[in-house]
Parts: sequence; C-alpha cells; structure tokens
Amino acid sequence: MANGIKLVVGLGNPGPEYHDTRHNAGFWWVDCIAHDEGVSLRHDSKFHGLVSRVGHAEHELWLMQPQTYMNRSGIAVASLCKFYKITPEQILVVHDELDLPPGVAKLKQGGGHGGHNGLKDIIAHLGTPNFWRLRLGIGHPGDRNEVANFVLKAPRAEEQKVIDDAIDLSLKILPMLRRGDFPKAMHQLHTPSKPKNVSMEKPS
Repeated sequence: MANGIKLVVGLGNPGPEYHDTRHNAGFWWVDCIAHDEGVSLRHDSKFHGLVSRVGHAEHELWLMQPQTYMNRSGIAVASLCKFYKITPEQILVVHDELDLPPGVAKLKQGGGHGGHNGLKDIIAHLGTPNFWRLRLGIGHPGDRNEVANFVLKAPRAEEQKVIDDAIDLSLKILPMLRRGDFPKAMHQLHTPSKPKNVSMEKPS
C-alpha cells in the first residue's frame, strides 16, 4: 500500500478580512481537523505558516495554513517538506475549485493548476504536480473577468451550507488518506449517497 498523507495544506489568504471568503475554503478544512483533534495551529517563521502536528511516529500528520498569501503558497509547503523529508505523494492540498459547484468535493492526484495561483506556486516550488488535491467546489461566476472578485467574497448563505456539508463529508476520508488507501477514499467520496426515506410500499 502506498505511503499515506503526512501533510495537509489548506490554501487561503491570512488575515480576518479574508477568513470568510471562498478562496479560504482550504483554511476552513484544516481548521476543522485542528478542532476535531484538539490542537492549535501556531505560527512557525521557518515554515512561513501556521502549523500543527497530529499523532506520532509513523502516524504523524502535519497541518499547515501558509501565511504568505495565496500566490506564494509554495515557499511554505516546500520548506516544511524539505525539513521533514515529506515527498509530494504524501501531501494533500485542500483548495477552492471554480470548476465544481458548491457542495461537491473531489479527490485527485496530479494534473495542472487550472489557473489556481496557490497550486501554480506549489507546483513551481516542488518541481512536480504529483501531490494529492482535495477540490472543494465554490462554483463559477460565469464570467472569467469576475473570478478574482468572486473568490474574494463570502459565499451566499445557501452556498455556505452545502460547502460546509461537503467539508464534513470529505473529512470522513482523512483516516483512509493517512493510511494510504487512496482508492477506497476516492470511491467513498465520489460515490453518491443513496436517497433516504424511500418508501417501498405500492400505491393503494
């Protein structure tokens, strides 16, 4: 079985003015892990970000929120990976995804950056695109000229609800990712849940 995930990087922009914006969906995901694990993310200047460690020894998992702004995320990721000898295949980058609707989360390894400045900089610093990505759908404004403005605004209330639901659902695959059971994680995340409360009674 492949090496499991050793580093989860949530992408976003630092500062309270960006906290609730769509571009910070990756930060939200990492905040949820930290909350569930009862740990606090602390600033580490040598890694250019907020970091925390969960677990020990071979079960160790690092959490990171780069504090370099989105388009310079790579320097934070590369510095921690170099220090702890974490390979690209052991990294999960969680980010907002314009090409998926709100409420959808998808897992994949490798591929291009799709115009996402955070992914673009991480690929440049690691020298490879071969890390894992968890893509949290935020939808698209419909006009490419509106994208920059769109991602730096908060989702509408109904969008936030389904994004939060997608985060909750995708967090359930984290144990599989830590074990390196990527096929099982992808199957669980990408398989639609069966409809509930379906009556099997025939009409009278």
